[in-house]
Amino acid sequence: MAEPALVDPHAVAHVLDRLARADAAPWLHQEVARRMAQRLPVIRQPPQRWLDWWGFVGGGEAAVKGVLPAAQRRVVEPTRALLHRSQQALRRPWWALGRRGDPGSVMLEAEVPPASAQMVWANMVLHASPQPVQLLALWQAALAVDGFLMFSTLGPDSLRELREVYAACGWAAPHPPFTDMHDIGDQLVHGGFADPVMDQETLRLTWSSPQALLDELRTLGGHVGVARQTGLRTPRWRQRLLSALGERADAQGRIGLSFEIVYGHAFKAAPRPAAGAPVTVPLEQLRASLASRRGKPEAL
Repeated sequence: MAEPALVDPHAVAHVLDRLARADAAPWLHQEVARRMAQRLPVIRQPPQRWLDWWGFVGGGEAAVKGVLPAAQRRVVEPTRALLHRSQQALRRPWWALGRRGDPGSVMLEAEVPPASAQMVWANMVLHASPQPVQLLALWQAALAVDGFLMFSTLGPDSLRELREVYAACGWAAPHPPFTDMHDIGDQLVHGGFADPVMDQETLRLTWSSPQALLDELRTLGGHVGVARQTGLRTPRWRQRLLSALGERADAQGRIGLSFEIVYGHAFKAAPRPAAGAPVTVPLEQLRASLASRRGKPEAL
């Protein structure tokens, strides 16, 4: 069954190409990456190779390397503009001593070899995906058996204050729906992942003015939902939005928004044989099993 269309792929591509021209990943993404990296020590077997999915926008390179300095990083980007940006970041001038990395270790999503990494790291990616279930399948295919997925995404309590402003003005929601963490957990199980663990926390950020708030939100992307208004907004509409946001300022004159951050990790288990499929057992294994049972009473 096809996934219901909630996110417009053309809008996502436009936003990602704009973010590729930014000086750095969004501040919020970098902060979430730092918090997600604090969960890495729960993994018993450190990965030798990991995939940094949407590496530039995710902003997690430094956070992961602080915990896993010896692991080999490969970057997976969703657009050619971001691919070029990440390749350039790995280059050094010819006169510099050594190289930061190999630009060939950056690839597009469609180029990721199967079973090529022990960890997929996907920071603030899932909520911006036009086909999240298909994306989970890509992550599952990219992992080796017993590899693990670490990801973060926005939960449904994110931007509730902004939704209230839009609703009071009679406007449609300012973003596509965000998926509840329990539903994401179910998607992981249906996608073949084992032992999914979900967690969440709410970050509340404040700004000194409505304009500062909107400027920050633009660095995070924009409205990429299929239900968004595609035409240009008028100056009158924008002024109404600024006024409505200003009315929500607290006693200190600051305007706040909530961001529900959902964290998850899960393992790729060995595939189970299909029901009724023949099972092959080496003769040596059977002999060893019989030898170990000799002299032991049969279980009742």
